[in-house]
Amino acid sequence: MIALDNVSKSFGARQALASTSLAPAPGRTTVLLGPSGCGKSTLLRLMVGLIAPDTGRVVFDGIELAAANLNEIRHRIGYVIQEGGLFPHLDARGNVALLARYLRRDKEWIDSRVSELSALMHISADALGRYPGQLSGGERQRVALMRALMLDPQVLLMDEPLAALDAMTRSGLQTELKQIFARLAKTVVLVTHDLHEAAWFGDEIILMRDGRIVQRGSLDDLLARPAEPFVTEFVHAQRADPRLAAA
Repeated sequence: MIALDNVSKSFGARQALASTSLAPAPGRTTVLLGPSGCGKSTLLRLMVGLIAPDTGRVVFDGIELAAANLNEIRHRIGYVIQEGGLFPHLDARGNVALLARYLRRDKEWIDSRVSELSALMHISADALGRYPGQLSGGERQRVALMRALMLDPQVLLMDEPLAALDAMTRSGLQTELKQIFARLAKTVVLVTHDLHEAAWFGDEIILMRDGRIVQRGSLDDLLARPAEPFVTEFVHAQRADPRLAAA
């Protein structure tokens, strides 16, 4: 559905992403994992067309992303950023329906879709009438995901969507999101720096370092068959997770 073909990106003299090819499996969840500055968020922004590659190409459903088709293709991609990125002057319902209204979708369809998504994300009618500053962190992320799913996109891109939440809220949302991903069967690419979260969500985990892919596979691959010493170092740095403590 979405693929990077020998894509690279630099910002001035700093190379954010070395030449990389990647095609996340359709209908599965691929997790981009790694420390800050490893290139995972850059890779996600390239996928959604927020930045253009220096070399290579990004292809969506067989079509190369270009200025002429970017807006149309973006409407087929859901994108969730850290802390939700909701517009503070719009209530939750207004945030969710914003793009659909801009595209002049029928009001009846919009109302029906908002109701469907609020049931899916367990957001009450009362919460939909509140502004982002009046919502909890978990509610804001639920609303952000509703907004990303509003047009029923084929691909869902999520950039550390749970990083700012407290541990209990984050754990609850992780459980719900995994169930939602399985139910919707969409292609999901999720960025995180947390190995436990990567293991929870990922059908495939892609570990990155210094703008390149170091290893890809399952948690067992990273634990038992590290591709290079950095993989073991990264795992050991997160050994506070009891499952990883002995690794």
